Amino acid sequence: METVKLKSPIDGSIYAERPVATDQAINAVVERARAAQEKWAETPVVERGKYMLAMLEALVAMTDEIVPEIAWQMGRPVRYGGEFGGVKERTSYMVEIAEAALKPVLASNPKDGFRRYVKKVPLGVVLVIAPWNYPYLTAVNTIVPALMAGSAVILKHAAQTLLVGERFQQAFDKAGLPKGLFQNLVMNHAQTEKLLGSGKIDHVNFTGSVGGGRAIEKAAAGTFMTLGLELGGKDPAYVLPDAKMDHAVANLVDGAFFNSGQCCCGIERVYVHEKVYDEFVEGFVAETRNYVVGNPLEQATTMGPMAQARFADLIREQKAEALRKGARAHIDMKVENDRAGSPYLAPEVLTEVDHQMSVMREESFGPIVGIMKVRNDEEAIALMNDSPYGLTASIWTRDTERAVAIGDRVETGTVFMNRCDYLDPALVWTGVKDTGKGAALSAIGYDNLTRPKSYHLREAI
Repeated sequence: METVKLKSPIDGSIYAERPVATDQAINAVVERARAAQEKWAETPVVERGKYMLAMLEALVAMTDEIVPEIAWQMGRPVRYGGEFGGVKERTSYMVEIAEAALKPVLASNPKDGFRRYVKKVPLGVVLVIAPWNYPYLTAVNTIVPALMAGSAVILKHAAQTLLVGERFQQAFDKAGLPKGLFQNLVMNHAQTEKLLGSGKIDHVNFTGSVGGGRAIEKAAAGTFMTLGLELGGKDPAYVLPDAKMDHAVANLVDGAFFNSGQCCCGIERVYVHEKVYDEFVEGFVAETRNYVVGNPLEQATTMGPMAQARFADLIREQKAEALRKGARAHIDMKVENDRAGSPYLAPEVLTEVDHQMSVMREESFGPIVGIMKVRNDEEAIALMNDSPYGLTASIWTRDTERAVAIGDRVETGTVFMNRCDYLDPALVWTGVKDTGKGAALSAIGYDNLTRPKSYHLREAI
C-alpha cells in the first residue's frame, strides 16, 4: 500500500503517515461531491454561512492541539499561536459579504416588458491544492468562499502538512455540514493529474511553485475548467527618504523573516534611497540579530527550522553565490545544526548585491534578504519591475500620493504603503506575470468562484 510520509523538520522523525487513496476511492469522493452540491446550490446563502461560522468555531476550539502540530509539521514556533487570527478574519468577512456579492446583477438599462439579469451560479466541484507554508490560511481563502458560492470542495493538502486536511474535515463534520460537500483526500501527483484531466473537476485552486502551476495547467488542458493559481514571488520593498525609519525597519525585518521567510508575500529584496541607506541597513541588521533560532516547540524560539532541509540548502547556495560575486553578509549568528542538509539556519542580510545574483532574481522563500541602494524613484521602480514575479510591493513613505504614483507603475497584484506581508480579505488577492492568474478574497473572489448565467425574460406578450 502506497503511503505519504510527513517528515518533521524538528528532528527528522516521521511525524505522520497516511495511505494514498485508491482510484476507486477518489472516484467515489467526486461522485459524493457532485451529488451533494446539487442540493447545496439550492440552500440559501445565509444558511450556508451558518455552517461556515460553525466550522470556524470548531476549528478554533482545536487551537491547543493544532499549534504544536503545525510546529511538528512545518517548523513554525509555537509562540506565534497558529494562524487563526487570519482564518477568523477571512472566514467572517467572506461570510458577511456573500449575500451581496452573490446576488443577481440587474441590467443597467431597464426595458419595459422585460426582466434581464445575470445570476452568479456555482461552478460545481472545486479542488483545492493547498501548500504547507500557511496551511490553514491559504486553504481557507478558497474553501470558505467556494462553499459559500454553492460549490462542493475537495481538499488535497501538501504532504508536509497532512494533518491540516484532517483538521478541516473534523471541523466541518462537527459543524454538521452535509456529507460530501467538503472532503479531504490524500493523493499522489499522478492521481492528482489524472483527476484534473478527467473532466470531473470544475475549478482548481493551487498555491505553490511556478513549475507546479505549469503542471496543473498541462494536466487540465482541454477540460476548460477554471483555474486559480498563486505561484512564485520575489516581493520588493522601497524605502524613501521620508520613511518613519524605526517603523520601516521593524516591519520589514518581520516581513522578511517571519515564518523563516516562508511567506508567499514575504519581503525578499529591499531598495533604499541613498539618503537613508546607511541608517536603514544599520537598523535592519541590529533588528535581525534579535532572532532566536531553535526548536519551535520552545517559547523562546522566534525562528524555527525551514520545512525541509532542501529549502535551507537553497538559501545557503544563494548566499554562497552572492558572496562569490561581491556581496557582503552582515549576520554572523551561530546556530546549532546550521550545516548543509539541515533545515536549521540563521537569518541573513546581504548588501552590495545586484540583479546578477540569484538572491535578487530567483525566489528564495527563506530567511535571506538583499538590500540595494538606489538614487531615486525611477531606479527603484525599474529594479522592482525587473522580476518575473508580481504579487506584492511595499512602499515606505509618509507621502500617500507619491506612494500611489509609484505603485501605479509597479507590476504587482497589491501595492502596500507602510506595511507588508498581509492579506486584507476586503481587497482582492491576485498576482501578475509568473505569480499566476485568478483572484481570491473580496467580492471579486466570488466572481472567480462562480459563472455568470444570463436571464432574458419577455413578460409582456
